[in-house]
Amino acid sequence: MVVGDPKIARLLEHPAIWRGRSAAQRAGLPTGFAALDEYLPDGGWPRTGLIEFLVSRFGSGELTLLVPALATLTRAVAARWCVWVAPPLVPFAPALVSCGVVLDRVAVVGTFGTRQDARFRGDPGIWAFEQTLGSGACDAVLGWLRLAKARDIRPRRAAREASAAVLRLSVEPLLAGVRLTILKGRSARRDALDIPWPGS
Repeated sequence: MVVGDPKIARLLEHPAIWRGRSAAQRAGLPTGFAALDEYLPDGGWPRTGLIEFLVSRFGSGELTLLVPALATLTRAVAARWCVWVAPPLVPFAPALVSCGVVLDRVAVVGTFGTRQDARFRGDPGIWAFEQTLGSGACDAVLGWLRLAKARDIRPRRAAREASAAVLRLSVEPLLAGVRLTILKGRSARRDALDIPWPGS
């Protein structure tokens, strides 16, 4: 083993490895928005677990909030996959590249036209999301669930843990940004935070 080896560094970043000197620290993944980093419990996006965005409609700004972190993850030396499962629209590659996302580390799994199958239990996106998460080959998995019924989600959540999301945020679009409210997380904060988009 060589000190500074990217593979070893990657292994040591894994949340299941406990290192005594860093036990009290929980550093989140920087969001790219200083005010949001201050607002979130770990000073950024949680590095493990499910983050849920509750939106009135897709395209409310949830992806804009995630793109800086996705750029960081895809540019890492030992980057793994960043998989998008059932996005409502085909991602626009030039925009992602202009934000610093490395497309060689991005995979899009579409479910359009997928025939119904018993293993999907209603939504093939949920099935694809589960398979991708279970692969262990990803730094991030983004999933868009359409018309998910509680009966489709609860058994899967119960099988993994009592409450799937480690962070749940409400996202409301504003004229030049978004308003976020933490609905669930390790923080006691429940006030709203307005995030303006850069250049607005």
